[in-house]
Amino acid sequence: MTYVQSSALEQVSYDPDAHTLIATFRDSGRTYVYDAVPVEVYDGLLFADSLGAYFNAHIRDHYSYREI
Repeated sequence: MTYVQSSALEQVSYDPDAHTLIATFRDSGRTYVYDAVPVEVYDGLLFADSLGAYFNAHIRDHYSYREI
């Protein structure tokens, strides 16, 4: 997992074989796996000016997920 500079997210990672994004949230410490996420969406997250805003606009409520 990669630590990121974000007030919302603490760590993110991506499995290109499974097309899954894994995100750990800073406030709750909870980690979720998001399924069927294109690599372009993950790249967009990493390079966004605001990771939290990008996550909310492009990932949250767009992909199925589960807590791990």
